Amino acid sequence: MTLYVLVSGPFTGGWVWEETASRLRAAGSEAYPVTLPGIGGPRSAGGPAVDLETHIEHLVRLIDGIRTPRVVLVGHGYGLHPVVGAADRRPERVARIVSLDTGLPEDGEAAARSVPDPEARARLANGDGDGDGHGGGGDGARTDGAGPGGPGPGADHGWLAPPEPGAWSRWGSTEGVPAEALERLDRLAAPQPVRTLTQPLRLTGAAAGLPTTGVLCTANGSNVDLVQMLVDSGPPRFRALADDRIRFVDLGTGHWPMLSAPGELAEVLRRAAAGEGHRVTASGRTHERPTHLLPFLLDVPEVPRERRGRIDLHLPCGPGAPAGGAPRRPDAERPRPAVVFVHGGPVAPDQRPTPRDTPFLLGYARYAASLGAIGVTLDHRLHGLADFALAAEDLAEAVALVRADPRVDADRIALWFFSAGGLLAADWLAAPPPWLRCLAASYPALAPLPGWGAVESRFRPADVVGTAGGPAIVLTRAGREHPAFAATVEEFLAAAGRNGAEVETVDVPHGRHSFELLDPTEESRACVERAMRSVLGHLGD
Repeated sequence: MTLYVLVSGPFTGGWVWEETASRLRAAGSEAYPVTLPGIGGPRSAGGPAVDLETHIEHLVRLIDGIRTPRVVLVGHGYGLHPVVGAADRRPERVARIVSLDTGLPEDGEAAARSVPDPEARARLANGDGDGDGHGGGGDGARTDGAGPGGPGPGADHGWLAPPEPGAWSRWGSTEGVPAEALERLDRLAAPQPVRTLTQPLRLTGAAAGLPTTGVLCTANGSNVDLVQMLVDSGPPRFRALADDRIRFVDLGTGHWPMLSAPGELAEVLRRAAAGEGHRVTASGRTHERPTHLLPFLLDVPEVPRERRGRIDLHLPCGPGAPAGGAPRRPDAERPRPAVVFVHGGPVAPDQRPTPRDTPFLLGYARYAASLGAIGVTLDHRLHGLADFALAAEDLAEAVALVRADPRVDADRIALWFFSAGGLLAADWLAAPPPWLRCLAASYPALAPLPGWGAVESRFRPADVVGTAGGPAIVLTRAGREHPAFAATVEEFLAAAGRNGAEVETVDVPHGRHSFELLDPTEESRACVERAMRSVLGHLGD
């Protein structure tokens, strides 16, 4: 008999697993839905002193009290942190770890890092909990500060309040969740002790060899194909997903499958326990170095670079000087046009080097400068799918700073977007300023991908292209693009055709996503050169 220990994400308890647990039991298994200590606000046991270690110890005691020799530990959202911690303490008692629509945490990683709601993540980073404990406990009705969730606003800063009604999608797609289940989620959700999210997970490595299954909720943006793309991209953290002990299973629903598809989830858990699932392999295309650290496909010389806050200015060389020669003096010539290169993401906030210091953006900016324009790179705050508004703020501030520089012709600006950064083009297409002469995009997402429910509706370039006139558009397409990205490009082009927007397409038939790094062929080089010269042509250079 298989025994499952089911641990849910923040704000919830064992009640969220009820239907799935009953299906598992009906199939002859045993299930332990867990309510972790301290979930319930200031009146719950342990108070804000409850931390991640408290939850790990709770699971260890639970495992020690179970007679079944080995158990399957299932972690959803935050719940995967105490699951992995308990497995590290009792590896001999764990048959398999199941990560439910959640990435496996590493040693030293706090759950706050992967919180999808940017406002909550920022407050956790600032050490600020929330005293507005409005959640309920048990099956009682939810109250605003007077029920089991605790006293009113400002009572205690050791808690993070659950999402307001209608805001659960900021923590993961709610696709498929019935209205009555959402109402129950609103009613029973309880404040989470802040220290459970901010305390780093400490691992000895004892559980590193345990079999693991990742259940990928496709309506929340994950699937096996995307995992394969991550493995092929090269970073060690992703290459590790190709280990023989790891399997993946797609589940066609949102981030809350225990509410949206409890029967299907129970079947997937049974398959996982049996070792079924897809194994991702490291193909011959996988590089020793992460993709973002591979060399740029063009041999471009270094040019003078100036750093100003989030942006770097890559300056053309002096009049008549070869590329790489002396920098031009600001007063020696007329101001130059500028091309602002906008990276994709999400990018981990602690990634080093940051995007503007990678060979990719350095290569593009230097190439633009070698042809007489000012190449601009920036680091924006697209750290999660709910961060596009923050990234848009950073981009707007960067553009204003660039246009204010006396060496820049403020009336000749181009924006060039890459990958998921393409969603940031929506603002500039919806209300294009007259000085924006060209908008370029390379292998972009031009509408949110399936399951990206955390992305605000404003970030849909396919909805606004051609609706307000606008700049020239240069679109570079990779012939071997991931289907999810390619579908958004086709949607964008169809809308552009209906609205009379002219789009110049530059096709790289044999190129993949990030072809400048993955496919440094003559075909790729010619397409980058064509796209750059087209963009600069629209700037008048």
